[in-house]
Amino acid sequence: MKKALKLTLAAALILGSSSLFAQKFGRINTQEIIMSMPETKTMQTNMEAFGKELQDNVETMNVEFNTKLQDFQKNYNSYTDAIREMKEKELQDLQTRIREFQERAQQDYQKKSDELLSPIIQKAKEAIDKVSAAGGYMFVFDVSTGSLAYFDEATLTDIAPEVKKELGITETAAADATAATTANTEAK
Repeated sequence: MKKALKLTLAAALILGSSSLFAQKFGRINTQEIIMSMPETKTMQTNMEAFGKELQDNVETMNVEFNTKLQDFQKNYNSYTDAIREMKEKELQDLQTRIREFQERAQQDYQKKSDELLSPIIQKAKEAIDKVSAAGGYMFVFDVSTGSLAYFDEATLTDIAPEVKKELGITETAAADATAATTANTEAK
């Protein structure tokens, strides 16, 4: 009985380990996929326009502040103490409004970026899930996160071409997206 139990356990271990080796493992660079999606280029264009609008508002407020400051400095000696105090308070209030607007604008920019990027990430994830399931992959590692300490590239299948195909991304579109991302990074 003990011998049969040991044989059964040994057979189970051998079958279990061989089935593990028979599993498929894949890799993907999700960041690369997302950057090559046409939706990302549209999002970047929208974010640039939104950022410019916010920056224009800040510049308008700064021009107003500088104009009032120059007027205050120019007419400082002609103001009574009461008017001088009122003008100083007005300048301080305007400075506070500018700072608050800049903080709010930064938050709004991040919120809009998240809103526009979220459906793009979701679409990429759904394509990765679909390709992974269709290909019978047990695990697919995202190499863009950098959280893997080590993996053997030769044992992993790059599923990016299938995911790009699922998303309808052509190589020219991917190259254009990469070039646009590089240009945006260099411009900053």
